[in-house]
Amino acid sequence: MTMRSDLRLNRREFLAAGTAALATGALGLPGCATKPSSYAPAPASRWALLADTHIAADPDDHSGEFYPHRHMAKVVEHALANPPEGMVIAGDVARLQGLADDYVQVRKLLSPLDSKVPVYMALGNHDDRANILAEFTNPPGRIQPVKNKHVTIVDAGPVRLVLLDSLWKVNETPGLLGKAQRDWLKAYLAESDETPLLLCFHHSLRDSDGDLLDSPRLFEIIEPVRKVKALVYGHSHDYLYAVHEGIHLINLPAVGYSFRAEMPLGWVEANLTARGGDFTLHAVAGNTDIDGQVTSLTWRT
Repeated sequence: MTMRSDLRLNRREFLAAGTAALATGALGLPGCATKPSSYAPAPASRWALLADTHIAADPDDHSGEFYPHRHMAKVVEHALANPPEGMVIAGDVARLQGLADDYVQVRKLLSPLDSKVPVYMALGNHDDRANILAEFTNPPGRIQPVKNKHVTIVDAGPVRLVLLDSLWKVNETPGLLGKAQRDWLKAYLAESDETPLLLCFHHSLRDSDGDLLDSPRLFEIIEPVRKVKALVYGHSHDYLYAVHEGIHLINLPAVGYSFRAEMPLGWVEANLTARGGDFTLHAVAGNTDIDGQVTSLTWRT
Protein backbone atom coordinates (compact mmCIF):
# COMPACT_ATOMS: atom_id res chain seq x y z
CA MET A 1 0.00 0.00 0.00
CA THR A 2 1.45 3.33 -1.02
CA MET A 3 1.54 6.11 1.52
CA ARG A 4 1.16 9.65 0.21
CA SER A 5 0.96 12.93 2.06
CA ASP A 6 -2.55 13.39 0.61
CA LEU A 7 -3.81 9.95 1.63
CA ARG A 8 -7.30 10.40 3.05
CA LEU A 9 -9.26 7.80 5.01
CA ASN A 10 -12.53 8.38 6.73
CA ARG A 11 -12.46 7.55 10.41
CA ARG A 12 -14.15 4.17 10.04
CA GLU A 13 -11.74 3.14 7.27
CA PHE A 14 -8.76 4.35 9.27
CA LEU A 15 -9.69 2.61 12.49
CA ALA A 16 -10.67 -0.57 10.66
CA ALA A 17 -7.47 -0.69 8.66
CA GLY A 18 -5.26 0.21 11.60
CA THR A 19 -1.59 0.74 11.20
CA ALA A 20 -0.95 -2.89 10.28
CA ALA A 21 -1.97 -2.26 6.67
CA LEU A 22 0.62 0.50 6.51
CA ALA A 23 3.49 -1.45 8.03
CA THR A 24 5.31 -1.42 4.70
CA GLY A 25 6.50 2.09 5.50
CA ALA A 26 8.40 1.10 8.63
CA LEU A 27 9.92 -1.96 6.99
CA GLY A 28 11.42 0.01 4.11
CA LEU A 29 9.00 -1.16 1.41
CA PRO A 30 7.23 1.07 -1.17
CA GLY A 31 5.53 4.10 0.31
CA CYS A 32 8.04 5.19 2.92
CA ALA A 33 10.87 7.70 2.45
CA THR A 34 13.99 6.07 3.84
CA LYS A 35 16.55 8.67 2.83
CA PRO A 36 17.33 12.10 4.29
CA SER A 37 14.60 14.64 3.64
CA SER A 38 15.00 17.05 0.74
CA TYR A 39 13.65 20.22 2.32
CA ALA A 40 16.00 23.10 3.05
CA PRO A 41 17.86 22.96 6.36
CA ALA A 42 16.06 24.52 9.29
CA PRO A 43 16.84 24.77 13.00
CA ALA A 44 16.45 21.28 14.43
CA SER A 45 15.83 19.74 17.82
CA ARG A 46 17.09 16.21 18.46
CA TRP A 47 15.06 13.88 20.70
CA ALA A 48 15.02 10.26 21.83
CA LEU A 49 11.55 8.70 21.52
CA LEU A 50 10.81 5.46 23.39
CA ALA A 51 7.83 3.38 24.40
CA ASP A 52 6.99 0.24 26.34
CA THR A 53 10.15 -0.10 28.41
CA HIS A 54 8.39 -2.53 30.81
CA ILE A 55 10.98 -2.30 33.58
CA ALA A 56 10.47 -4.55 36.61
CA ALA A 57 12.09 -4.31 40.04
CA ASP A 58 14.09 -7.46 39.21
CA PRO A 59 16.77 -6.62 36.60
CA ASP A 60 16.65 -10.23 35.38
CA ASP A 61 12.93 -10.16 34.67
CA HIS A 62 12.30 -11.27 31.10
CA SER A 63 9.63 -12.15 28.55
CA GLY A 64 10.87 -15.16 26.65
CA GLU A 65 14.21 -14.24 25.14
CA PHE A 66 13.76 -10.52 25.81
CA TYR A 67 15.28 -8.77 28.83
CA PRO A 68 13.80 -5.25 29.18
CA HIS A 69 16.40 -4.08 31.71
CA ARG A 70 19.27 -4.97 29.37
CA HIS A 71 17.58 -3.32 26.41
CA MET A 72 16.97 -0.11 28.36
CA ALA A 73 20.57 -0.07 29.55
CA LYS A 74 21.64 -0.08 25.88
CA VAL A 75 19.30 2.82 25.13
CA VAL A 76 20.77 4.82 28.00
CA GLU A 77 24.26 3.99 26.72
CA HIS A 78 23.30 5.32 23.29
CA ALA A 79 21.89 8.50 24.80
CA LEU A 80 25.04 9.12 26.82
CA ALA A 81 27.25 8.66 23.77
CA ASN A 82 25.46 11.45 21.90
CA PRO A 83 23.03 13.19 24.25
CA PRO A 84 19.72 14.36 22.75
CA GLU A 85 17.94 17.44 24.01
CA GLY A 86 15.46 15.23 25.77
CA MET A 87 13.99 11.75 26.03
CA VAL A 88 10.30 10.85 25.91
CA ILE A 89 8.98 7.50 27.14
CA ALA A 90 5.48 7.01 25.75
CA GLY A 91 4.04 4.84 28.48
CA ASP A 92 4.26 1.36 29.97
CA VAL A 93 7.36 2.48 31.81
CA ALA A 94 6.84 -0.34 34.34
CA ARG A 95 6.47 -4.06 33.76
CA LEU A 96 2.83 -4.88 34.53
CA GLN A 97 1.24 -3.21 37.56
CA GLY A 98 3.33 -0.08 38.03
CA LEU A 99 4.70 -1.23 41.37
CA ALA A 100 6.67 1.23 43.46
CA ASP A 101 9.81 -0.93 43.26
CA ASP A 102 9.55 -1.00 39.46
CA TYR A 103 9.99 2.76 39.38
CA VAL A 104 12.91 2.57 41.80
CA GLN A 105 14.61 0.38 39.19
CA VAL A 106 13.60 2.80 36.41
CA ARG A 107 15.26 5.62 38.32
CA LYS A 108 18.45 3.57 38.71
CA LEU A 109 18.53 2.84 34.98
CA LEU A 110 17.99 6.49 34.09
CA SER A 111 20.37 7.91 36.71
CA PRO A 112 23.35 8.20 34.29
CA LEU A 113 21.25 10.73 32.36
CA ASP A 114 20.74 12.97 35.39
CA SER A 115 21.71 16.58 34.60
CA LYS A 116 22.50 15.52 31.01
CA VAL A 117 19.22 14.50 29.38
CA PRO A 118 15.76 15.36 30.80
CA VAL A 119 13.36 12.42 30.66
CA TYR A 120 9.63 13.01 30.13
CA MET A 121 7.12 10.22 30.72
CA ALA A 122 3.60 9.61 29.51
CA LEU A 123 1.59 6.93 31.32
CA GLY A 124 0.41 3.62 29.90
CA ASN A 125 -1.89 0.85 31.07
CA HIS A 126 0.93 -0.90 32.97
CA ASP A 127 1.77 2.23 34.94
CA ASP A 128 0.37 3.41 38.25
CA ARG A 129 -0.07 7.17 38.36
CA ALA A 130 0.39 7.52 42.12
CA ASN A 131 3.47 5.30 42.26
CA ILE A 132 5.34 6.87 39.35
CA LEU A 133 4.68 10.40 40.60
CA ALA A 134 5.79 9.38 44.10
CA GLU A 135 9.14 8.20 42.72
CA PHE A 136 9.61 11.03 40.22
CA THR A 137 8.47 13.90 42.40
CA ASN A 138 9.76 16.75 40.28
CA PRO A 139 9.18 15.76 36.65
CA PRO A 140 10.49 18.11 33.96
CA GLY A 141 8.26 20.09 31.62
CA ARG A 142 5.20 22.23 32.26
CA ILE A 143 2.71 20.08 34.17
CA GLN A 144 -0.90 20.95 33.36
CA PRO A 145 -3.85 21.10 35.79
CA VAL A 146 -5.96 18.25 34.37
CA LYS A 147 -7.88 16.33 37.02
CA ASN A 148 -6.69 12.75 37.55
CA LYS A 149 -4.34 12.95 34.56
CA HIS A 150 -0.63 13.66 34.13
CA VAL A 151 -0.26 16.07 31.20
CA THR A 152 3.02 17.76 30.29
CA ILE A 153 3.96 20.43 27.75
CA VAL A 154 7.54 20.38 26.50
CA ASP A 155 9.09 23.15 24.42
CA ALA A 156 11.37 21.42 21.94
CA GLY A 157 12.94 24.20 19.90
CA PRO A 158 11.03 24.55 16.62
CA VAL A 159 8.22 22.24 17.81
CA ARG A 160 6.27 21.59 20.97
CA LEU A 161 5.52 18.19 22.50
CA VAL A 162 2.28 17.63 24.39
CA LEU A 163 2.35 14.48 26.54
CA LEU A 164 -1.17 13.25 27.17
CA ASP A 165 -2.30 10.60 29.65
CA SER A 166 -4.21 7.61 28.24
CA LEU A 167 -3.99 5.47 31.40
CA TRP A 168 -7.50 4.35 32.30
CA LYS A 169 -7.10 1.36 34.64
CA VAL A 170 -3.83 -0.16 35.83
CA ASN A 171 -2.97 -3.48 34.15
CA GLU A 172 -6.06 -3.40 31.93
CA THR A 173 -5.41 -3.06 28.23
CA PRO A 174 -7.71 -0.25 26.96
CA GLY A 175 -6.82 3.43 27.17
CA LEU A 176 -8.93 6.55 27.56
CA LEU A 177 -8.10 10.24 27.43
CA GLY A 178 -11.43 11.11 29.00
CA LYS A 179 -13.62 14.19 28.78
CA ALA A 180 -11.64 16.40 31.17
CA GLN A 181 -8.43 15.87 29.21
CA ARG A 182 -10.16 16.28 25.84
CA ASP A 183 -11.73 19.54 27.05
CA TRP A 184 -8.32 20.72 28.24
CA LEU A 185 -6.83 19.85 24.84
CA LYS A 186 -9.55 21.77 22.98
CA ALA A 187 -8.88 24.86 25.11
CA TYR A 188 -5.12 24.54 24.77
CA LEU A 189 -5.28 24.23 20.99
CA ALA A 190 -7.52 27.30 20.82
CA GLU A 191 -5.24 29.50 22.92
CA SER A 192 -1.73 28.32 21.99
CA ASP A 193 0.43 29.88 19.30
CA GLU A 194 1.15 28.32 15.90
CA THR A 195 4.21 26.32 16.96
CA PRO A 196 3.96 22.84 15.37
CA LEU A 197 2.60 20.31 17.87
CA LEU A 198 3.34 16.63 18.31
CA LEU A 199 0.93 14.86 20.67
CA CYS A 200 2.51 11.97 22.56
CA PHE A 201 0.60 9.33 24.52
CA HIS A 202 0.65 5.58 25.07
CA HIS A 203 -2.26 3.83 23.41
CA SER A 204 -2.34 2.91 19.73
CA LEU A 205 -5.16 3.83 17.36
CA ARG A 206 -6.41 0.53 15.99
CA ASP A 207 -10.10 -0.39 16.07
CA SER A 208 -9.73 -2.72 19.03
CA ASP A 209 -11.20 -2.84 22.51
CA GLY A 210 -7.61 -2.77 23.78
CA ASP A 211 -6.57 0.50 22.15
CA LEU A 212 -7.47 4.18 22.68
CA LEU A 213 -11.22 4.01 23.18
CA ASP A 214 -11.90 7.70 22.51
CA SER A 215 -9.65 8.05 19.46
CA PRO A 216 -12.60 9.13 17.22
CA ARG A 217 -13.23 12.07 19.58
CA LEU A 218 -9.53 12.89 19.58
CA PHE A 219 -9.51 13.06 15.78
CA GLU A 220 -12.59 15.28 15.80
CA ILE A 221 -10.65 17.74 17.93
CA ILE A 222 -7.34 17.74 16.05
CA GLU A 223 -8.23 17.20 12.38
CA PRO A 224 -9.15 20.87 11.74
CA VAL A 225 -6.25 22.23 13.83
CA ARG A 226 -3.42 22.42 11.31
CA LYS A 227 -0.70 23.05 13.89
CA VAL A 228 -1.14 19.46 15.11
CA LYS A 229 1.38 17.66 12.93
CA ALA A 230 1.81 14.17 14.38
CA LEU A 231 0.67 11.67 16.98
CA VAL A 232 3.40 9.63 18.68
CA TYR A 233 2.44 6.52 20.64
CA GLY A 234 3.35 2.94 21.55
CA HIS A 235 1.27 0.11 23.11
CA SER A 236 1.17 -2.25 20.11
CA HIS A 237 4.89 -3.11 20.31
CA ASP A 238 4.97 -2.53 16.54
CA TYR A 239 7.07 -0.03 14.62
CA LEU A 240 4.80 1.60 12.04
CA TYR A 241 4.13 4.85 10.22
CA ALA A 242 0.81 6.01 8.79
CA VAL A 243 -0.97 9.25 7.92
CA HIS A 244 -4.55 10.40 8.54
CA GLU A 245 -5.92 13.70 7.22
CA GLY A 246 -2.32 14.86 6.86
CA ILE A 247 -1.51 14.01 10.49
CA HIS A 248 1.45 11.65 10.78
CA LEU A 249 0.91 8.62 13.00
CA ILE A 250 4.15 7.33 14.53
CA ASN A 251 3.85 4.00 16.35
CA LEU A 252 7.12 3.66 18.26
CA PRO A 253 8.82 0.29 18.71
CA ALA A 254 8.86 -1.26 22.16
CA VAL A 255 12.04 -1.32 24.19
CA GLY A 256 11.09 -4.21 26.46
CA TYR A 257 9.87 -7.12 24.36
CA SER A 258 8.25 -7.95 21.04
CA PHE A 259 5.08 -9.75 20.01
CA ARG A 260 6.17 -10.31 16.39
CA ALA A 261 9.54 -11.58 15.15
CA GLU A 262 9.72 -9.04 12.32
CA MET A 263 9.54 -6.07 14.67
CA PRO A 264 12.61 -4.31 16.10
CA LEU A 265 13.08 -3.36 19.73
CA GLY A 266 14.72 -0.04 20.46
CA TRP A 267 14.26 3.70 20.18
CA VAL A 268 13.79 6.39 17.57
CA GLU A 269 16.08 9.40 17.16
CA ALA A 270 13.91 12.30 16.02
CA ASN A 271 15.50 15.33 14.38
CA LEU A 272 12.61 17.78 14.42
CA THR A 273 12.16 21.07 12.57
CA ALA A 274 9.21 23.38 12.01
CA ARG A 275 8.71 21.75 8.60
CA GLY A 276 9.11 18.06 9.38
CA GLY A 277 11.46 15.53 10.81
CA ASP A 278 13.88 12.70 10.17
CA PHE A 279 13.27 9.63 12.34
CA THR A 280 16.13 7.15 12.71
CA LEU A 281 15.57 3.70 14.18
CA HIS A 282 18.12 2.43 16.70
CA ALA A 283 17.38 -1.26 17.17
CA VAL A 284 18.83 -2.88 20.30
CA ALA A 285 17.16 -6.31 19.98
CA GLY A 286 14.49 -8.15 18.01
CA ASN A 287 14.72 -7.57 14.26
CA THR A 288 17.87 -5.48 13.87
CA ASP A 289 17.93 -5.76 10.06
CA ILE A 290 16.50 -2.26 9.69
CA ASP A 291 18.68 -0.66 12.35
CA GLY A 292 19.63 2.82 11.18
CA GLN A 293 16.69 3.21 8.80
CA VAL A 294 15.65 6.85 8.38
CA THR A 295 12.02 7.82 7.77
CA SER A 296 11.53 11.43 6.64
CA LEU A 297 8.21 13.20 7.24
CA THR A 298 6.95 16.59 6.12
CA TRP A 299 4.35 18.31 8.30
CA ARG A 300 0.99 19.33 6.86
CA THR A 301 0.45 23.07 6.26
